[in-house]
Amino acid sequence: MLYLISGASRAGKTIVAKKLASQKGISYLSLDWLVMGFTNGIPEYGVHDMLFPDEIAERFWNFFKAMIESMLWNDVDYIIEGEAILPELIVELLNEHPNKLKICFLGFTDVSVDKKVKEIKAFSSGENDWLIDKSDAYIIDHLKNMKAHSEKIKISCKKNNLKYFDVSENFNGVVDDVMEYLLV
Repeated sequence: MLYLISGASRAGKTIVAKKLASQKGISYLSLDWLVMGFTNGIPEYGVHDMLFPDEIAERFWNFFKAMIESMLWNDVDYIIEGEAILPELIVELLNEHPNKLKICFLGFTDVSVDKKVKEIKAFSSGENDWLIDKSDAYIIDHLKNMKAHSEKIKISCKKNNLKYFDVSENFNGVVDDVMEYLLV
């Protein structure tokens, strides 16, 4: 089974991926690592970390689709998490391989930005957290962009009959719901 966990930055994708990897005993890949490979290794491809997630997903799609198809052909059990997946793109692969892919999206459309800033500061993962040294103004701007991105994802998930989880309230409870959905 190939598990794909996507959605907005700071919605819990990595937390879910790590929990799932631990429970299933399989590895996970963060698309952030691949995007940084493009950013720093082959910038001429136009995929870089300063783009909005939907732009990255669209530019990244041909590469990512070929990678997923290869993993499906090789019957690999794996978890992939990251922002660079859009519901309207991935639904094609899900329809072609319904029993080999499990997909969900996470976002936060109704969260208070001030509350989310406090959560980020309280639950930061330390030195590896890319937002840790950013100003409050930068974090607030990022979160506003991610709320807008969450709304786009939510609408596209509904249109494409894909599972969307909103972590605006009861973050830990929703993470548990995501885990239950992925493990069924």
